[in-house]
Amino acid sequence: MASVSDVQALDREAGQAQQAWRERLREDIQTVYAKDPAARSHFEVLTCYPGLHANWLHGLAHGLWKHNRFLLARLVSHINRFVTGIEIHPGAEIGRRFFIDHGSGVVIGETAEIGDDVLMYQGAVLGGTSSEHRKRHPTIGNGVVIGANAVLLGDITIGDGAKVGSGSVVVESVPAEATVIGVPGRITRINGRRLGSQPAGV
Repeated sequence: MASVSDVQALDREAGQAQQAWRERLREDIQTVYAKDPAARSHFEVLTCYPGLHANWLHGLAHGLWKHNRFLLARLVSHINRFVTGIEIHPGAEIGRRFFIDHGSGVVIGETAEIGDDVLMYQGAVLGGTSSEHRKRHPTIGNGVVIGANAVLLGDITIGDGAKVGSGSVVVESVPAEATVIGVPGRITRINGRRLGSQPAGV
């Protein structure tokens, strides 16, 4: 039988978890305001932003995945895709203040890792290039922007602050603060300085 101190400790932990969840919700809502000038009210953000809903449902699915509730996690992920049009594997690791704008057609694979303050637009894909059970999806650094319909494939790293242009196909790692565009993706800027185009990964 649990002692009074055990019950009090559990109550404190539950309260702390609830407070952390509320702070995370507020943070995510503020992220929408910061990254989308079309956002007008809390009610609009809460009801009309599928990217926000997808991120929250992924948080639930990922928690189940980490506790080895794989089937239930996949079911939540499937519902997420049905409701939002966004497919995020429950195994994907996603940081804070992640925002998917518009959202439809986004795909994020199982071993993808996404840092903090990442902005992704509709149709973007973080895909794999191997059927082996290993790291096979991209790692996205902090503050990265991924344009609409960009496709990033394989175990590559996109450095902090990088920008991937709309419609680009990237199969090589991209350094921090670089801009990459085209098919295949070519680096055109680093730290705001224009370069002669060179393949990503160089």
